[in-house]
Amino acid sequence: MAETIADDRPLTLADLTGWFAVGGKPTSEFRVGAEHEKFVFRTADRSTVDYYGAAGIEALMKGLMRFGWEGTYEATPEGGQTLIGLNRGMANISLEPGGQFELSGAPLATMHDICEETGQHLDEVKTVAAELGLGFLGLGFTPQWRRDEIPVMPKGRYKIMRAYMPKVGGKGLDMMFRTCTVQANLDFENEADMVAKFRVSLALQPIATALFANSPFIEGKPSGFLTARANVWTDTDADRTGMLGFVFEDGFGFETYARYALQVPMYFVKRQGLYIDVAGRSFADFMDGRLPELPGERPTLKDWADHTSTIFPEVRLKQYLEMRGADGGPVSRLCALPALWTGLLYDPAAQAAAWDLCKHWTQEDRAALIRDVPRLALNAQVAGRSVRDVARDMVAIAAQGLKARNRLSGGLVDESGYLGELEDIADTGVTAAERLLSLYHGAWGGDVGPVYDTFAY
Repeated sequence: MAETIADDRPLTLADLTGWFAVGGKPTSEFRVGAEHEKFVFRTADRSTVDYYGAAGIEALMKGLMRFGWEGTYEATPEGGQTLIGLNRGMANISLEPGGQFELSGAPLATMHDICEETGQHLDEVKTVAAELGLGFLGLGFTPQWRRDEIPVMPKGRYKIMRAYMPKVGGKGLDMMFRTCTVQANLDFENEADMVAKFRVSLALQPIATALFANSPFIEGKPSGFLTARANVWTDTDADRTGMLGFVFEDGFGFETYARYALQVPMYFVKRQGLYIDVAGRSFADFMDGRLPELPGERPTLKDWADHTSTIFPEVRLKQYLEMRGADGGPVSRLCALPALWTGLLYDPAAQAAAWDLCKHWTQEDRAALIRDVPRLALNAQVAGRSVRDVARDMVAIAAQGLKARNRLSGGLVDESGYLGELEDIADTGVTAAERLLSLYHGAWGGDVGPVYDTFAY
């Protein structure tokens, strides 16, 4: 949709609702987008990497331009331009607050395509990084660095968020600077399909979090959590995070989510390429022209799109659905995350079976999962069952869904093979985090340093 309504009238709730609805498409056009973040470190001493300098994050991005990536720039208040990302076709590389390096992949038809895209990206970044003495680590939470050791990337929105986060939660800055995730973005056909997919994915998101648990360390020591990243989200900003109970209520739809988003405090408005700090303000007031920072000015649909990107529930609605609950990890699990959700949600029989797993859970059950999974992962309980048992069923249903899709690589292999590592985790009940802890207490002799050698990309 265009940034402004055709007759330049003020936006209405119907316009905001319609912005979500525009994402609906025929099932034949469904695609999957995969995103993953990774920590960048200096291989010589495992230290953090600043934006500036001959071997900094900016140099890493510029080095990637040899592979056909084009720069994305942000205006500075002084009138300059800062390189903040890269784009190639429909894929993007973006810069997270503490220098985490993120690939937001193109919408693709199959898991084979996604895994090929991921592999190509890692080959490219490793080529450039090797020249700069940099490496990449796939975990959910930085295993050693203190927050004050991590440089701040020069993006306008992050300056605003950095000032606002401590006002609304105790771990928001950790979320910004010390976490990495892997994400899958899936399409919906219409409102009813969105509702069904949202309910299944939101209820089962903590089970995926348990399967992908891969962040047991904080500042060089076991943290008491198997996914410290997931624990961070329990104390980041209650206004924009968590398990959205209204999704499971009768009558939920695009308008319900739009009304929810309207109540989430704003972070910023972007004008002439610059970010204006309106943190804590109301988008509803903006619609009425009552923002003190922009008196009399009303939002466009682009402002609404920007605002929806600052909401962080376990599953987020935009013009597609974003599954946001997994720790970063190795290539095998980067491919497994979109495969899991595609298998569950893009085959009708699999989606129905997945809903049967969780449709009887209460809001209290779902809240308990959010509370318990960061610490216990597959050992948590829900509605009288272990999370491990639910996870085994969930992965098996996804495998059947992928087989039913019958998207073959080279005419021989379907997409279910990408779930192999998740099948092993669910069957054994041992998460990647628990394997890391075993190494820490055993072969590593109480030192997390070897993780940079053993588990770097």
